[in-house]
Amino acid sequence: MNVVLVHDWLTGMRGGEKCLEVLCRAFPDARLLTLLHRPGSTSPAIERMRITTSFLQHVPGNYRYLLPLMPRAIRSLHVPPETDLVVSLSHAVAKGVCVPPGVPHVCFCFTPMRYAWHLREQYFGRGRSWRRPLAAARGFILDRLRDWDRTTGEQIEHYVAISRTVADRIVECYGRPSTVIYPPVDTDFYTPAPVAREDFYLVVSALVPYKRIELAIEACRRLGRKLLIAGSGPERPRLERCAGPETTFLGWQDNASIRALLRTCRALLFTPLEDFGIVPLEAQACGAPVIALGAGGATETIIASDERRTGTGLFFAEQTAESLADAIEWFEGHADRISPDLARRQAERFAVARFEQELVGYLRNVVADRDASRFSQQAAQLPLRRAG
Repeated sequence: MNVVLVHDWLTGMRGGEKCLEVLCRAFPDARLLTLLHRPGSTSPAIERMRITTSFLQHVPGNYRYLLPLMPRAIRSLHVPPETDLVVSLSHAVAKGVCVPPGVPHVCFCFTPMRYAWHLREQYFGRGRSWRRPLAAARGFILDRLRDWDRTTGEQIEHYVAISRTVADRIVECYGRPSTVIYPPVDTDFYTPAPVAREDFYLVVSALVPYKRIELAIEACRRLGRKLLIAGSGPERPRLERCAGPETTFLGWQDNASIRALLRTCRALLFTPLEDFGIVPLEAQACGAPVIALGAGGATETIIASDERRTGTGLFFAEQTAESLADAIEWFEGHADRISPDLARRQAERFAVARFEQELVGYLRNVVADRDASRFSQQAAQLPLRRAG
């Protein structure tokens, strides 16, 4: 089967790339199209693919500032007419690739383009008054991107959403139904260990505005609790300025270091409104409690504890430091309501093998249905032979 995979960009190994990696192993002969690729930044399974990049590969500077050029760049990538299936893994523009007529296109949608639809302020900030002309220009560009995103979104044949949260957004933005297939969690790597939990809370995250890491910093400052933050990003200088001595920034950490932290932290603090969120499941795979915002994808992966029910973590109701601090105090007074064994079983429901079976099976059914439809059409066009 001739498969073409399309991914927004290949610059690191995050949740989206972990989904792509599974498809690269399932379809090792596929062609992989992407806006740009930083060699060596992803896993061996991805790096060994036949990767084709757009003209943005040769444009210097931070690729995130190239957003206005991305629709044109993705449309410049070529899908051969003999392709049997196109799978775009998209949170930005990958789903806008040009597909030859008759070739089925499945979009594995991480989310409709956040900065064009729902999270403009979280990504770009409100801006000061002297920046208002720039903000107006940016708003105009994002409005055009949203229009382009809506138009291309309406043209997709099949949507697969990473969560019910994203499925609802697909309906809202594109007016289309979708099938929910949850992303994979490497439960073979993220496992519990026979070590004692230590007296620190943990954040594992890119340090970008919408992650709202300052809520964890402020909540732990108020309570005088030790906080470790693993991750890097442009928000680090601002976050360091508002942090007290109880907070330690660890910077970027490799997977083995993250696993060690998840095995020993008192609990993971998860502050963003996420489409899905793999980190809470990696934490549960290690038996760690999770204290998360009670909205978005986390509500689909965490079993909330209360006075009557044992769970794998708990939710805080509002995206504020006060609400998070209240949840931390409740957790500390009800630690017996969290079950590490239940957390592990919950994570195993999202294992890699399950993801591969569901998604690859879905894709093969799409191609089989296309072939069956073509056969029926050809049969209908055959001349009828008279009996006798």
